[in-house]
Amino acid sequence: MFDIRINEHNDVILSGRFDAAQVEKAKAVFDQIKETTSVDFAELDYISSAGLGILMATQKRLKDTGQKLILKKVSGHIRDVFRIARFDLIFDLE
Repeated sequence: MFDIRINEHNDVILSGRFDAAQVEKAKAVFDQIKETTSVDFAELDYISSAGLGILMATQKRLKDTGQKLILKKVSGHIRDVFRIARFDLIFDLE
């Protein structure tokens, strides 16, 4: 199961498994982001290359306007995925 929501601080909260089956649901939320936004990974169990692709496309679009995604509470195993993909060089991981 995957859930994506925006909290009262306009942070994006991810939970569950972010895989190819969830791309359209996630894209609908990430396409609405127009300014620097925090993405909370505390409840995320898994992210696939499709999920990474959504994050990358959003980061690229935001960078063109001087904005960015800030990834928070990234677990060790998901942080490893970012490191292996070298996405830790593209995203701010907190």
